[in-house]
Amino acid sequence: MPTASRRVINGWALYDWANSAYNLVITSTIFPAYFEAIAVDDRSVSKTQVTFLGRTFENSALYNYTIALGLIIVAFLSPLLSAIADYKGNKRSFMRFFMTLGSLGCSGMFLFERDKLGLGLICMILACVGFWASWVYYNSFLPEIAAPEDRDRVSARGFTYGYIGSVLLQIICFVFVFNPGILGGNDDTTIQYRICFLMVGIWWFGFGSIALNRLPPSTPAGTGDLKHHILSKGYRELKKVWHQLKDQHKLRRFLASFFCYNMGVQTVFLVATIYGKSELEIPTTNLIAAILLIQLIAIPGAYTISWISSRIGNIKTLMILVALWCVGCYIGYILPVGGIYEFYGLASLVGFMMGGIQSISRSTYSKLMPVTKDTASYFSFYDVTEKVATVIGMFGFGYITELTGSQRNSVLALMVFFVIGFFLLAYTDRIKEETHATA
Repeated sequence: MPTASRRVINGWALYDWANSAYNLVITSTIFPAYFEAIAVDDRSVSKTQVTFLGRTFENSALYNYTIALGLIIVAFLSPLLSAIADYKGNKRSFMRFFMTLGSLGCSGMFLFERDKLGLGLICMILACVGFWASWVYYNSFLPEIAAPEDRDRVSARGFTYGYIGSVLLQIICFVFVFNPGILGGNDDTTIQYRICFLMVGIWWFGFGSIALNRLPPSTPAGTGDLKHHILSKGYRELKKVWHQLKDQHKLRRFLASFFCYNMGVQTVFLVATIYGKSELEIPTTNLIAAILLIQLIAIPGAYTISWISSRIGNIKTLMILVALWCVGCYIGYILPVGGIYEFYGLASLVGFMMGGIQSISRSTYSKLMPVTKDTASYFSFYDVTEKVATVIGMFGFGYITELTGSQRNSVLALMVFFVIGFFLLAYTDRIKEETHATA
């Protein structure tokens, strides 16, 4: 198949530009810091406790539980979404629905103030589901618009657009956060933060709509009675892949290791800001700078780690990265309160590793897959594995925080996931007999 026109390719990449603003502003920088500051009952009594539905939570734990719930919903929907995308051929309609859902969730955060905690949590879940569910359809367009030899280049263009777009909106948000007087606010108001959440929703929906209008209609892959087949098709495909894994020893062991170390990776990414804010008492300005530092270092980190993997192989490269993640967890555990420059150093290490471990994990999985036409089903299985691991990591982090009263203990506990993942990778590397396994 020929690669689509430049207009289509740029339109596809533009969706990454649109929705990556959620990943940076809402997931990583401004919103977590805002949530930690606003979700508190009485700061004169406790700086971190908040009551919701009659129960008192550590606010960081409540944040973690909410994100985990959103990911549970996505993990449940993912196989069904993949089946519909392949079967019915109406990817744009479903992608538009979840884009709208996510952008409305972000926009609704504008109304989230101290006395509207429930509304804020609902908007968090809607935005999370909208982001990850629409991502299923976004990824599924790649093989339809790019020839095999062009997919790496086209995929890289999407990544680049996403990075530039999210950082650009983040800079615009900084204008309001650090100059609240523009909106008639001051250091004691919240309008300068809430306007950022509204802008993310508008940015996501506006640029996302342009992207969707440029994407081609999909060809239905299925025939027959949709009502009686589609609701179970996705889960049957997952079951099919599960049974096929019995004969794919190296792939099965890799998935087990990925499941373990990815619990740690995704949890670190999702809790880094609120950990720095509430546990280490890093000022918001420095905290945001550290998160941006992670974004900046992630790109050269990905290219450097890709080069290393070409020299020593993917599995050994992943073992090195997982070992470094263990070191990073210990450093995070011992960081001093208010240690801004130490936090910057840890952010640099996390950024370097984050940029590589996700890309190498995905490429390793693709190399270990058998030659098959069921690539969507295999990657749906990979996606569910990733989401379930993240849910367990987030719930575990929140529970340990509540149990011990300190997020530091939760960070130290993440080392367990990485240690198990390391030894499972070593176990994976021992298998050489599968001819299709090239990692």
